[in-house]
Amino acid sequence: MTVAGAALLALLPAAAVGQSMSPMRGEVASFDERFAVRVHPGNPYGHRIRVEVKVYDQSFRPVAAQVTPRSFMLGAQASRPVLVIVPFGDGAERKVRICTESIPFPGKGTQIKAQICGKFLARRL
Repeated sequence: MTVAGAALLALLPAAAVGQSMSPMRGEVASFDERFAVRVHPGNPYGHRIRVEVKVYDQSFRPVAAQVTPRSFMLGAQASRPVLVIVPFGDGAERKVRICTESIPFPGKGTQIKAQICGKFLARRL
């Protein structure tokens, strides 16, 4: 390896570890006027974080959905289930984005708010 190649490798960032959520995509069928999705936000960091789960439409406009729990503390290397119940509204099909957002702690250095979203399609039967 040349010196230039070694210098270039030294400048590359280490593997980034980021907030997670599973599943990231899904299709749901429901006989009701609402549909439910269970997601699992995850914290890959070595410290706890505050997490908030929000629901948006395809254009990232907020959707009135029931999220249980909506906001919580998530321990280091942990994940937990969150139940999201969304009304269909007038249509027989609905596309939503369910997002996990980490809320920065006040007075803890950087104030970066991370967001990761999954896409879900629901059909009323």
